[in-house]
Amino acid sequence: MRFILYTHSIISDWNHGNAHFQRGVLRELKSRGHDVLALEPENGWSRQNLLREQGPEAAARLAREYPDLSSTLYDDAFDHEALLADADVVIVHEWTAPELVARIGRARRQGAPFTLLFHDTHHRAVSAQREIADLILEDYDAVLAFGEALRERYVHAGWGRRVFTWHEAADTSRFLPPDRLDEAPARTEQLIWIGNWGDGERAQEMSSFLIEPARNLALSGNVHGVRYPPAALDALGRTRLTYRGWLANHDVPAAFARHRATLHVPRRPYVESLPGIPTIRVFEALACGIPLVCAPWEDREGLFRPGRDYLVAPDGARMERHLRAVLDDPDLAASLARSGLETIRARHTCRHRVDELLEIVAAVSGRPLEPAHRTAPGGEPSVKEATR
Repeated sequence: MRFILYTHSIISDWNHGNAHFQRGVLRELKSRGHDVLALEPENGWSRQNLLREQGPEAAARLAREYPDLSSTLYDDAFDHEALLADADVVIVHEWTAPELVARIGRARRQGAPFTLLFHDTHHRAVSAQREIADLILEDYDAVLAFGEALRERYVHAGWGRRVFTWHEAADTSRFLPPDRLDEAPARTEQLIWIGNWGDGERAQEMSSFLIEPARNLALSGNVHGVRYPPAALDALGRTRLTYRGWLANHDVPAAFARHRATLHVPRRPYVESLPGIPTIRVFEALACGIPLVCAPWEDREGLFRPGRDYLVAPDGARMERHLRAVLDDPDLAASLARSGLETIRARHTCRHRVDELLEIVAAVSGRPLEPAHRTAPGGEPSVKEATR
C-alpha cells in the first residue's frame, strides 16, 4: 500500500518530538514493502529553527542517518490532490494547517479512495480546545489519539467519526541499549536530562525534580534541549550539570549510554488534564536500557510496570533518594534497565504500532491485514476504539 503522512516535519526534530515516532513508523512500514512518503510545509517552524540554529548540515545529516526516508516540501501552490490520487492511506498530523486539514478531507468526500486518518499527539485538545474544535474532521475515517485520555476527550466532544487509541513507541532499530551500539561509550557521567523547556508549563517541576536534586546531590551530567530561558540557564549554572543545547534525536542512544540515569518530568497538561500519557522520551529511554526515574504521573493504561521498569518520585525529596539509590546500587540500576527494556520489546516498539495501524486501517476500510507481521498473541493489547 502507499502511505502518505502529512507531518510538521520529518527533516527536523528541533522542539518537535513527533518526528521521532513518525520516522519509526514510516521506516517500519517501508521495511514491510509499503511505499511511504512524508509531506511537510516548506516554512515549518521546526525546520526553519533547525536551519537557523544549526545550519544546513544538520538537515543533510538526517538524510545520511535515515537513507530509507523521503520527504517532500510543499508550499501554497502545491497540488495536493494530484499527489493523493494514488494514495491508499493518508495520515494527517494535528500540527497541519487547519485549511489543509479541511482540504484533504474534501478530497476524501469527493470520492478519493484512500483511508484518511487524523493523528493527534499533543495536549491542544485541552490547552487550546477551540483550535481543535474548529478543525473539520467530518470527512476523516478515524482519529488516532496517542492516549486513552485524549481519545475520551475526542469522543466526549464529538470530534471525528471513529476514535482509536494509538500510543507512541520506540524505534528499536535505532534506540538500542549500550551493548548493541556499534561503539558503546563508557558511562562516565551520572545524570542526563533530554527535553525542551517549552512554554514554562513544567518550570516548577523542573526545579523540584531536576535542578534541586542535582544541586543537592552534586551530580555531574548534561542537559539537552531548546527554548531554555535565562532564568532556567542561571538555575542550571548553580549545579554541576552542563547545558548542551539541542541534541539530534539520532544521537540520543549514545548520549544515554554515557550516563547512569535519566528523568521523565511530564508537562503539566499530561498530569492534570490528560493523565496517563507518557512522552516519547519514556519509550526511548527504556529502549536504550538506562535507569529512569519519573516525576509523578499515573500510568492509567497499564503501559508499564512502575517500580520495576522505572521508579516514581512523588516529590523532590524522593527524587533525590531514588537517584542516589540508582547511582549507588548497581544491581538496582541493572534491574531497572533490564525490566524497562523487556517491556519495550514486548509491547512498545514501532513494529507493534504498525501492527495496530494496519488493524485500524482494516477496521475502517476493509483492507486486509498482513498476517505475517501481526504481533504474537499476548504481546500487545488490541487498539481501543469509541464511536459517537
